[in-house]
Amino acid sequence: MTTDVFAVLAEPHRRQILDSLRGGPASVGQLVAKLAVSQPTVSKHLRVLRQAGFVRCRTAAQQRIYSIEQAPLRELESWLRPYQALWAKRFDALARHLDDTHPNPHRRIDQPKAQEER
Repeated sequence: MTTDVFAVLAEPHRRQILDSLRGGPASVGQLVAKLAVSQPTVSKHLRVLRQAGFVRCRTAAQQRIYSIEQAPLRELESWLRPYQALWAKRFDALARHLDDTHPNPHRRIDQPKAQEER
């Protein structure tokens, strides 16, 4: 990862923009309306996201339409994967412990204890 993705994603408005773009491409004006922040603020954060490779921009008539670029997110997911495996093991151990110490009377008979919804 050439850009510090954590620094880019640490800013809440940038995460909100990415969350909004998960639903599909959007213009700057649509993002401004959806996020209820000023146009200069949205444009500033879109520029940072574009420079970091998280979004791409195309021009349609007088509008710039932004969409998510998946490559940096895949790279981030790849980096996080070993940590997710660690978390999963810990959560499974916690579920077993809770099942042993606090049985759930609402658990379905056909559902193994470790897969029960928490």
